[in-house]
Amino acid sequence: MNAVPVPVAPPARPEPGGAPGPAVRRATAADTRRLTSLVRNSRAYRGRYAAMVSGYTVGPGYVETHEVFLAEDAAGRVLGFYALVLSPPELDLMFVSDAAQGLGVGRLLAGHMVERARAAGLDHVRVVSHPPAEGFYTSVGARRTGTVRAVPSSVPWDRPELRFDLSPAPAGSGGAP
Repeated sequence: MNAVPVPVAPPARPEPGGAPGPAVRRATAADTRRLTSLVRNSRAYRGRYAAMVSGYTVGPGYVETHEVFLAEDAAGRVLGFYALVLSPPELDLMFVSDAAQGLGVGRLLAGHMVERARAAGLDHVRVVSHPPAEGFYTSVGARRTGTVRAVPSSVPWDRPELRFDLSPAPAGSGGAP
């Protein structure tokens, strides 16, 4: 299968008042409480999806083992984060805070993840999506590949399976930090 180029997202819009947009950096053990809070309080997981994240924890070992990056504003507030597992290649988590929805943070993080995956030598990244997030992933370059069936004891609903097919970074792109 030939890889289809995945566009790299432009930076998120500047904050009100002309302040620079969010910065993306590697998460550390000191960030895990804030990442856990972002997951557990996500509006996307209310109602029928609440059980999926009610006891979820992003722990220090997790951020040390995987490629976990966060976007934060100039005041140090976490706006979103993602976790890329390198083997097998999978986007394990991506969350954007409710307050930052629609500001380009998800696109910024998806573009960063693509560049990190390329830099690691990956040719694809699998995503098993939260059902309402499928449209977001297709809008940033993933394509639907199937459905992961419900496992009633842990996830009682079917989930879309998607894939980012990665081409090598264009010459002169510089890659991700």
